[in-house]
This record gives sequence, structure tokens and C-alpha cells, in this order.
Amino acid sequence: MYISEVRLIYVLIEINYLIRMPESFKVHYLSAECYPAAKTGGLADVVGALPKYLNKLGAEVAVFMPKYHMRWFFDKNFVVEFQGAFQLGSEYVQFQVERLDKEELGFYLYVIDIPGKFDRNGVYADSSTGIFFGDEIERNISFQRAYLTFINTWSELPAVIHNHDHHTGLVPFMMKFCPQFARLKAIPSVFTIHNQAYQGAFEWDRKYLLPGYDIWNEGSLDWAGKINPLAASVKCAWKVTTVSPSYMEELKRNSFGLEWLFNTESAKSIGILNGIDDEVWDPKTDSYLDFKLEGDVASFKMENKKILLKNSKLDINAPLLAFIGRFAMEKGADLLYGLIEGAIKGGNPMNYLILGTGDKGVEAGLKQLADKYPNKVTSFITYNEKLSHEIYAGADFLVMPSRVEPCGLNQMYAMRYGTIPIVHNIGGLKDSVKDYDGTDGTGIKFPNLDMGVMLGKLWEAQLIYHDKEAFWKIVKSAMAQDNSWNNSAGKYMEVYKDVLKLA
Repeated sequence: MYISEVRLIYVLIEINYLIRMPESFKVHYLSAECYPAAKTGGLADVVGALPKYLNKLGAEVAVFMPKYHMRWFFDKNFVVEFQGAFQLGSEYVQFQVERLDKEELGFYLYVIDIPGKFDRNGVYADSSTGIFFGDEIERNISFQRAYLTFINTWSELPAVIHNHDHHTGLVPFMMKFCPQFARLKAIPSVFTIHNQAYQGAFEWDRKYLLPGYDIWNEGSLDWAGKINPLAASVKCAWKVTTVSPSYMEELKRNSFGLEWLFNTESAKSIGILNGIDDEVWDPKTDSYLDFKLEGDVASFKMENKKILLKNSKLDINAPLLAFIGRFAMEKGADLLYGLIEGAIKGGNPMNYLILGTGDKGVEAGLKQLADKYPNKVTSFITYNEKLSHEIYAGADFLVMPSRVEPCGLNQMYAMRYGTIPIVHNIGGLKDSVKDYDGTDGTGIKFPNLDMGVMLGKLWEAQLIYHDKEAFWKIVKSAMAQDNSWNNSAGKYMEVYKDVLKLA
């Protein structure tokens, strides 16, 4: 066969695909979190925003999540769509699928009510005590099996099933290898890793929780002698994505034992930088702000700073550095005490404001720091959505000393509100923040987590604060960045079209 004939065949295949490609197609999202229903981190923000932008591009995205016994769900009007049951080992599990009207969130939200599994006040841990529930494996598998049991009854199946993190990582395997769901085998599956540090692995003596499958397929479940949902999805999904290009490359070098797997599956893997919902995070219309942006950025920042520091002892004229987030090792929260006290003792004139919860030792340390330096440090040991918006609007700098940051959204929120991010140069922070080089940039980066290096960057930040020309140049450059989902949503559409070609 001549080369020209081969090219012609490929052209005809492509034309045939374009002719058959529907103008819109149904995509199902499976996730343990979705903002504003249930949120512990960035996973919820992504799942609660990306579908709206995909729907504008022609996809028809519906989100499926567990129904928790949490405040948001109490006053919502859900319509019952399905009732079913399945055998989970010796347990007979009954469930109900309910749907929220599309106008509520900009996409259809389905919640799966599984009595005894998710009807609790918290996503992974009790909201009042912080104690983890301890039956995560049973809960995750119940959610996944309930979803597959439900859609297995549909006459018109979704075109793509998009799973998020290890909580839904067994779905591609069950679709591919469980005879009960053989009808779903031809549906392309996409798997997005928001944080690879959590893999959901469990021992083989609990494989009875899964529906029946051929024993010859157990290799797709196994990693390091355990059933590993995250690894299984990387093996079985048609396409694998991470939430930033740099994080995808980092996983090939350091992924808690999965390095070989990520290198082997690199051909079907892609990193797509997350975006932010610029309708929610808009300083001109933000309902959480008492003083909104109406033209003059300097006035916007100062008025919000006054509101933010109204009941504190912090100097309104000093540069204000903030931290917002979970007090976890991966976020570098344990470094904050030494960093802030080192800066204060070193004579740095900055003030510091902290918002977050998490590790009890970190909480106690940061509270102690605020008591020790009341004129320099204010800490809020809580989760407060309104206050977080006010901090983004009123702070001058936001520090993110993350050890791991698959994407990070806080730096994008900060830039949107004119707060300069000071970040560790990894993952999504590397991809989204441009280091100020004296002439151009959107933030300040430090190459490693050496305390001396980080303290040096805080001194650099306070010098920039007093160089008003440089400071406002960075602020305006940061605010001009388009970190919305518009760009990222287009890349996800390409992923869906690629897997639909394969289908």
C-alpha cells in the first residue's frame, strides 16, 4: 500500500468520526466532594465548578456524590430517581439515588443515599470531633457499586464516566472486568488525580467487597501486594489526568512507590492546570465582601485591610502576610511557627494572619504564637468561607510553603484579589505563578523549604511592599491573569473527544 493511500485512510477515518461526533454528549462525574454541598479541599472546588464551564462548551455534565448528613443537604428539594440494593459481602446494602434540579448549581447533581454509610456529619471525619470514621473502604466501594448498579439500568448510557481520586478509583476496573457491569465496558473512563498521596489501598482479604470478577484480572487491582484503587484506575482508565502539568511530571519521579506505573502509563496521561470559578471569585461582585472592587485597586485593598484588621492589634500600615488552608504536613503548615517567629525575631516589619484547622499540634502552636505576639500575629483556628474571601481581598501577601501541591487554588484566588503569592516552586504553584525578576512577574517563589531561604523571601517581599512602583506592578499583573476554567475546560473537552474516538 502506498503512503498516500494510508494517509487517505486516516483522513477518511477522521472525517467519519467528525460526522458521527454528537454536538453534545453526556459526561458523569463521580466524586466524594462537590462545592457547595460538601468540601474539605480543592477537589470540591473543581467538581463544583468545572461542569458549569464544560456545559457551556457542549458537554452535558452530571455530578454524582454521596448524600451526607450535613447542613447543606437538609433544605434541598431532591427528586427520587431510583431505589436499589446489592450484596456487600454478608451485608445487604440498600440505596436511593436522588437528583437536584439543574438550575440550583448550573449542572445536575445526583446524590446517592446509603443508610449507615454516608448519613453522617462529615465527609471523611466527624465535623464536631475531627475523628475519622474508620470504615472508608466499605463506604467508598458502596458508593461506587451503587452508582454502577444505577446506571446499568439506563437505556441511554453516558458517553464518558469521569472519576475523581481514589474514592472512585475502582469504577474503571469494575466496568472493565466485572460481568455484572459488562454492558458498561465500552464506555470510556477518565480518571483525575487531585492528590496522589491518598491511594485508598487495602488488604486482599477484603476483596469480597467487590462484585464478582475473573481471578486472572487481579493484576489490575494489585500494587505492592494490596488492592490499590488509585493504581487500579491508572491501569484501567482510558485516560489519566492530573491537576497540573508539573505535578504529572513530579509523579514520575516521586509518587510513593508508583513511579514505574506513571512512567509506563505516560502515553495516556496528561496534566491540565485547574482553574477557578471566576463567577464565585470575582472581587467586583463577591457577596462575602463589604467593600467590592469598583475601579481603584489601591482603595479596594486598603478598605478591605481595614475591615480585616478592625478587631486586631495589627498595624494597618505594615505589610500583611496571610496563610489560608489545612494545617497539614503537605501544606507545610508545621513550618509556619518557625517561619513567622524567625521573621519577627529577625526584625522583619511584616504582620501575619492565619486561617485554618487541622493538625492539633499546629493549631496549638499557632494560637500560642498569636498570644505571644498579639501586635504581630492574629490566628483564626476555624473554617470560615467569608473570612477567607476577606483575607484574599485585604492581605498584601499569601504564603504557601507546600511540600506537595498538585495544583493549588489559593494562589489563584489571591492573584484574582490582588494579593501577591509567595510559594514553593512545585506542582501547580510552579505552573501558575511567575517569579518576579525585577521587571515582571505575578508572585515570589522559593526553590526549596530551607528556613533561611524562606526568611530571605519574606524580606524580599517587605522590600517590594515599600517599593510602590514594583508592588503595584506585580499586583496588577497578577490580577490580569486569566485563571478561570475557560482555558482548562477546553482541554478537558479535547480529552473527552480523544476517548470518544477510541470508543
